[in-house]
Amino acid sequence: MTTAAAGSPRTYQVRTYGCQMNVHDSERISGLLEDAGYVRAAEADEQPDVVVFNTCAVRENADNRLYGNLGHLRPVKAKHPGMQIAVGGCLAQKDRGDIVRKAPWVDVVFGTHNIGSLPALLDRARHNTAAEVEILESLEVFPSTLPTRRESTYAGWVSISVGCNNTCTFCIVPSLRGKEKDRRPGDILSEVRALVDSGVLEVTLLGQNVNSYGVEFGDRYAFGKLLRACGDIDGLERVRFTSPHPKDFTDDVIAAMAETPNVCHSLHMPLQSGSDDVLRAMRRSYRSERYLGIIEKVRAAMPDAAITTDIIVGFPGETEADFARTLDVVREARFSSAFTFQYSKRPGTPAATMDGQLPKQVVQERYERLIACVEEITWAENKKLVGETVEVLVAVGEGRKDERTGRMSGRARDGRLVHFATGELAGRIRPGDIVHTVVTYAAPHHLNADGAPLAHRRTRAGDAAEAGQVPRTPGVLLGLPTVGAPAAAPAPVGGCAAH
Repeated sequence: MTTAAAGSPRTYQVRTYGCQMNVHDSERISGLLEDAGYVRAAEADEQPDVVVFNTCAVRENADNRLYGNLGHLRPVKAKHPGMQIAVGGCLAQKDRGDIVRKAPWVDVVFGTHNIGSLPALLDRARHNTAAEVEILESLEVFPSTLPTRRESTYAGWVSISVGCNNTCTFCIVPSLRGKEKDRRPGDILSEVRALVDSGVLEVTLLGQNVNSYGVEFGDRYAFGKLLRACGDIDGLERVRFTSPHPKDFTDDVIAAMAETPNVCHSLHMPLQSGSDDVLRAMRRSYRSERYLGIIEKVRAAMPDAAITTDIIVGFPGETEADFARTLDVVREARFSSAFTFQYSKRPGTPAATMDGQLPKQVVQERYERLIACVEEITWAENKKLVGETVEVLVAVGEGRKDERTGRMSGRARDGRLVHFATGELAGRIRPGDIVHTVVTYAAPHHLNADGAPLAHRRTRAGDAAEAGQVPRTPGVLLGLPTVGAPAAAPAPVGGCAAH
């Protein structure tokens, strides 16, 4: 028995936690389910036929969050026979069968290497009325060959690699995502062209370590070549990438960024710590001098470049002097934004068992000082843009106060968030359109443009947003079971299929 009405397709929801890679994986999960005949449930629907959790294992409390959410769904499922719950992503890869032992009402557990198996696993669990747990140790098929339901009409993620060959002591990703697997350049560019043909203006190239791209086929300059090749795609207006590793950063990438007009002058490059001793303990194979040297070269080639970073506070053994060095590097680097984290243990990582674990109050106090330092710098850097004209790609959901303030929001070419007044163009500007406007006010995390826009360009992405369309990238299910649409639901009868 199912929760769907007789003859109607089964509905689904995907709930995502974690990084951009997980967000993009969720687009693939949605694409697979829709390709198999499922229909996305309305956001307000509290009882879809299938709920998929795409999990993250990076933070210490990731499992508590998952099991708490699974607990909330247990009574919902009990009242709606035939409802299915699936758990995938990094935490599923790590915990495997433990998930079903701890939450026996879960129907399917799948890992990071076999996303494409989900529809078949749901069918099998429904047929057998028993949980299906399938975790592969290596990649079954490169994920981008799977059908994808894109969440944006104007911006798209494109994976160039999966996995990571680094051994950072705080990171569990390599053990969950595996060794780096690189996609062939022609396949990447074909996907980019397909997105552009559907109206997408901006593409972000994704990888655990994008600038080591090419290691698998022996070309250490492959990433710079890929950026330049993106510059030859007509209609592609913005190219971004995340995240590079400082140890693999080469001068040819800086040249490609500077010389390829559609590559944005924005760079997200994780620092993690400004202390060489801590970097050594983290097994990050660069030092602060090398890191700052890259930034110096980037700014010499692109003076307008906006550089963002990741920083961890309170790594085991971090001294006050180590932390002070991090603040020094932050001041010297002049970041436009920083993602800051308090160190937390990741089970299964070397750092989790290191000596010198710091008290919570010490970590918290340093974290607050870091936030204050970062915001002082980002505010000063943003103030330099007051009076400047910026090109804004209009976005959805970037400005939480937009409805109250009468503004719309989007990202400038350098990645900064801009809230802008629409003036006489109110009601005519759509997500995906391009607006030129003048910055009138700066805050640490955003810019305001309160005058009337100087120019507004309607785009195909805006047309698609207005029509309620989202791009869909077809996939080739290489080596996977053939999956058809789920059978239409029979008329409800008594009984309970929940387990």
